Amino acid sequence: MKRLFGKKKEVAPPPSLNDAASGVGSRVDALDERIKKLDTELRGYKEKLKTTKGNSKALVQKRAMACLKKKRAYENQRDQLAGQQFNIEQAGFAIESAKDTVTTVAAMKAANTQLKKQYKEFNIDEIEDMTDDMADMMEDMNEINEAMGRTYGVPDDVDEADLEAELDLLGEELEAEELEAEAGGTPAYLQPANLPEEPSGDVGDKKEEETKVDEFGLPVAG
Repeated sequence: MKRLFGKKKEVAPPPSLNDAASGVGSRVDALDERIKKLDTELRGYKEKLKTTKGNSKALVQKRAMACLKKKRAYENQRDQLAGQQFNIEQAGFAIESAKDTVTTVAAMKAANTQLKKQYKEFNIDEIEDMTDDMADMMEDMNEINEAMGRTYGVPDDVDEADLEAELDLLGEELEAEELEAEAGGTPAYLQPANLPEEPSGDVGDKKEEETKVDEFGLPVAG
């Protein structure tokens, strides 16, 4: 069959954007090199125009004009190709963005399906009841902690102004004692207290002397 009708020609795949951008970019680079060479040639003509005169100067000027026209033509071609390269790159960027968008949408769909499955395992009423119970328990714990931390034996009607006055008085006493200690005296809290003298002798003997009596119950003189 192939001999009778011939073999069908295979269609070559279209060039990719990267290949197109690479080809256009290489042409732009080649035109840049030509423009650089023409710039060098124009600088040489400018130097010659400074030193030549007459017919020679006219000839140099004519060549310089031709070189300048060629340079402008190359620059126009270079600008056109650069525009094409920019458009190709923008198209490639759009394609990559579209691929990223497709991937993102697919991932979001999968996540949505997974979330729906997980949400089916939750019971909103049970969660609300649990949170209410937790709130009640926390409130009970706060009340218990407040009761356990309550101070006993302290009157409720204590005036803060009286406490502040007493605190100030205590501070003044401490300052006075510090000044007295610095002057060489003994602070009041280190001075001995005025206590009654300790009794001498045996207390038991004294009691025994006081209780001696005769046979009639009368005390016996010592």
